[in-house]
Amino acid sequence: MKIAVIGTGNVGSVLGRRWADAGHEITFGTRDSSAERLQALLAGTGARATTAAEAAAASDVVVLATPWPATRAVVEQFGDLSGKILVDCTNPLRPDLSLDDAARPSGGEVVANWATGASVVKAFNSTGASNMSNPAFGDSRLTLLICGDDAEAKQVVAGLAGELGFEPVDNGPLSQSRFLEGLAMIWIHQAYVQGWGPDFGFVTVRR
Repeated sequence: MKIAVIGTGNVGSVLGRRWADAGHEITFGTRDSSAERLQALLAGTGARATTAAEAAAASDVVVLATPWPATRAVVEQFGDLSGKILVDCTNPLRPDLSLDDAARPSGGEVVANWATGASVVKAFNSTGASNMSNPAFGDSRLTLLICGDDAEAKQVVAGLAGELGFEPVDNGPLSQSRFLEGLAMIWIHQAYVQGWGPDFGFVTVRR
């Protein structure tokens, strides 16, 4: 599958590397393709790098892993995304890690309004990059909640999550994004305010 990963921070780098290892064709969308850190990432994955717009145009799935303040400008570079899946990994965070009240009713729905024609799926926003690198905790796999309005798009994203070792769980329509973003806030608070650190996550237990 051709996957564009927009953003080369912790989340984008880990997701791109792991999907490249799984055999997908990865293109990183970035503002600076000459950055030393990016060059090391490309050498280790066999991926390529180009502009965000070019990466999105050449791919079937576009993974949005950008800081919230930059997200609208990046998405508006894409143009028409009809026929493509846009995976929204972002959280509408202020610099102090609180939720931006302007992103209402949810960041996921705001992104969908910006992303012309795309089938938007909210995913990979409620845990940290280290857990994306390894979502196994003993015999348990971390749960990854996803939501979106396109059932086929959610199946594709669930498959990509499963390849990484997550247990993907369909959490319903895109309007559920507000709750996934709230779950992200719980994870962030426990990790960085309560001092747990990033090596924990949420697991679904069924009777």
